Amino acid sequence: MSIPANENTALQEDNDWSQVISPKVGLLDLRLTEVWHYRDLLWLFVRRDFVAAYKQTVFGPLWHFIQPVFTTIMFLLVFGKIANIPTDGIEPIVFYMSGITIWNYFSTSLTSTAGTFSANASIFGKVYFPRLIIPLSTIISNLVKFGIQLVLLFAAMAWYGFHGKNIHFGFSWLLIIPVVVLMALTGLGLGIIISSLTTKYRDFNVLIGFGVQLLMYLTPIAYPLSFLSGKSYAKWVYYNPLTPLTELFRYALFGKGSFSIESLCYSGAFTLIALSIGLILFNKVEKSFMDTV
Repeated sequence: MSIPANENTALQEDNDWSQVISPKVGLLDLRLTEVWHYRDLLWLFVRRDFVAAYKQTVFGPLWHFIQPVFTTIMFLLVFGKIANIPTDGIEPIVFYMSGITIWNYFSTSLTSTAGTFSANASIFGKVYFPRLIIPLSTIISNLVKFGIQLVLLFAAMAWYGFHGKNIHFGFSWLLIIPVVVLMALTGLGLGIIISSLTTKYRDFNVLIGFGVQLLMYLTPIAYPLSFLSGKSYAKWVYYNPLTPLTELFRYALFGKGSFSIESLCYSGAFTLIALSIGLILFNKVEKSFMDTV
């Protein structure tokens, strides 16, 4: 049945939508500008993640102080007293606390992002918004937790400074910013890769915890990179793209660290590749994940 011209015009005017949702046509159709348009929703998810994590808890955000303190004490006993591993002239407590602080940010960002599809399937099945909003909100909310632990680290450094210890302070602290950005992007890239794979292969969820724990021991968190000099297994730590970032983080804080421009370029290249692959896989899976999740 044909529609008269005047009725067809009226129908088009009634359907003058402010936004049209259409299917993505290719793997590279990422539509990243949509994330900016939904920035208000992004901040709502950031607030949700932070508030929900401590709702009905006794200590609330104080857990961000308690956890690194107890982990630092454990590292001090195991790696400092029992294994007697040196800390390159850095006070052991702040040495271990610095590694724990930057590692906690990466590991929590990775593990939280890895559960994007499975943990938010109920939301994704009801309303449309750019799915990338969820992992981005996780990265940002974890940044708040990182900031809390960084304040604790600065407080420990100030305490040593007041007691006559040589504590480094200078413009190198500005290097903390690119380190955190690269850690965030690496965690985001690897996390959305794993999240895309777990929609079909559920056993990847079991391997995440084990893999993150193993990766921590392959990263100079509880030992300096110089400690591995001449050891046969050192190459596995050198090949770890997180190693230069951890060493640069310590250099920024203490003025001491073993890193090079080449190693930082290697970490940056790995981050770019992981993020690119992650975005492409994420874009592919989000179109049909409700059928498999």
